[in-house]
Amino acid sequence: MSSTIDINKICEWCGKEFTAHKCSTRFCSKRCSEHSYKALRRQRHVEENNAATKDKVKETSVGNGKYLTPCQCANMIGVSRATLYRYLEKGKIPCIQFSGKTLISRASIDKMFENPPEYIKREKKVAEPIEEFYTTKEILEKFGISNSWLFKMAKERNIPKTVVRGKTLWSRKHIDKALADKQPTETVAEKWYSVEEVCAKFNMSKEAVYRFVSERKISKRKDKCKVFYSRRQFDKAMGIESELEPEYYTMPEAMARYNMTRDQISHYVRTHDIPRSYEGRYVRIDRKALDALFAPPKIG
Repeated sequence: MSSTIDINKICEWCGKEFTAHKCSTRFCSKRCSEHSYKALRRQRHVEENNAATKDKVKETSVGNGKYLTPCQCANMIGVSRATLYRYLEKGKIPCIQFSGKTLISRASIDKMFENPPEYIKREKKVAEPIEEFYTTKEILEKFGISNSWLFKMAKERNIPKTVVRGKTLWSRKHIDKALADKQPTETVAEKWYSVEEVCAKFNMSKEAVYRFVSERKISKRKDKCKVFYSRRQFDKAMGIESELEPEYYTMPEAMARYNMTRDQISHYVRTHDIPRSYEGRYVRIDRKALDALFAPPKIG
């Protein structure tokens, strides 16, 4: 007996609306049903092949032979390559080191798990109590920073603090470590001009000094909220000979000295590990090391 039920449904393949006579009907026609069946078979076939390929790649990365490379051994035991090399260095995993190649016996890895040592629970490290502190006023006076900069820096670096009787106390150890580059230096006066020294020596106003160093791109540095300018570069820009013997090249000086581009100088500095430092956005390259690198070859 045929059904007299009429149900409006949406075909799962073509998306067209049709009238069905059963609640279980999914497609509007035999053609749509066949297309859906073939698509499902095709999807299952692709998934099975992808899974087989993934297993094969994993098997290849681990290796099937008696000996493993460090990368294969790391994949097998589930650690990173760097961690495995630390195990090798500490002697936890035996290996044979050839010229340019290191091999690990698969049997030695399996043997390690035959009689493993007893598991030792790692004790949780107890944090050492903090007993030495700075007050906010002591930090500002010692390091020459502003109050707002201190709180911003402390928030970024998560420096421990506490409030006692209305005063904020900061961990001395953490502050000294965070502000190590703010420690006052003894060599500032020897190689650098302060703004006041420039004004007195060259009879310039502060506005003129700031404009002059900006136009001539003179290296500068900060020490306890004071700005200092390279004495040698300032003297050279003013047309006088500096009594200071230069110990470094700026990038433009190195480019002019050896007739190279900035990229070429940077390549040699990085490749040969030439000592360098940074003053603001300017790089300072060790003069002796760079001169030695480009010195003419000698025999004997």
